[in-house]
Parts: sequence; C-alpha cells; structure tokens
Amino acid sequence: MPKIDVEHLSRLAQIGLEGEELSELYENLDQIMRMVDQMREIDTTEVEPLAHPLDANQQLRSDVQTEEIDRELNQAMAPLIEDGFYIVPRVVD
Repeated sequence: MPKIDVEHLSRLAQIGLEGEELSELYENLDQIMRMVDQMREIDTTEVEPLAHPLDANQQLRSDVQTEEIDRELNQAMAPLIEDGFYIVPRVVD
C-alpha cells in the first residue's frame, strides 16, 4: 500500500494541520485504507446486490388531493403574468 501524503492532502483540502494532527490523520486514513483492502479481498461473486441493506418496503401515502390552490391569489403576487402563465426572465440563450 502506498504511503499517504497527508500534508499534500491537507493543503488540497485547505486544512491547516501540523505535527500531531498530521500523524493522527495519517493513522486514521491508514486504518481506513487497510479496511478497504481487507474488504477487497472478500469473494462476493455469489452475493446478490441489494437496493437497500434491510428487507423493508417503503410505506407510501395515497396520492390524493388534500387542498385547493387559489390560482388567482397566487398569481396576484407574481410580478408578470400573461394568459394565466408566469413570465420569467430568459436564463439560457
């Protein structure tokens, strides 16, 4: 495993670390990288991919209208309307 250049990473991240902070960060990153290497060694060829780690169903609510929208009231607050549509500035040419 290549040595992690923590000083370079801290400069890239614009984090001011010195001395013991750098060595502590190095140790933490080194532990993470060793764990990733261990995980890469695990044979997962017979494992089916999961969409979610728990076998759970999403509880969905009924798609029903719960309130009325007063279009005239909402459009009364708009700066510019034409034929019932909101007019907005062009942002893409």
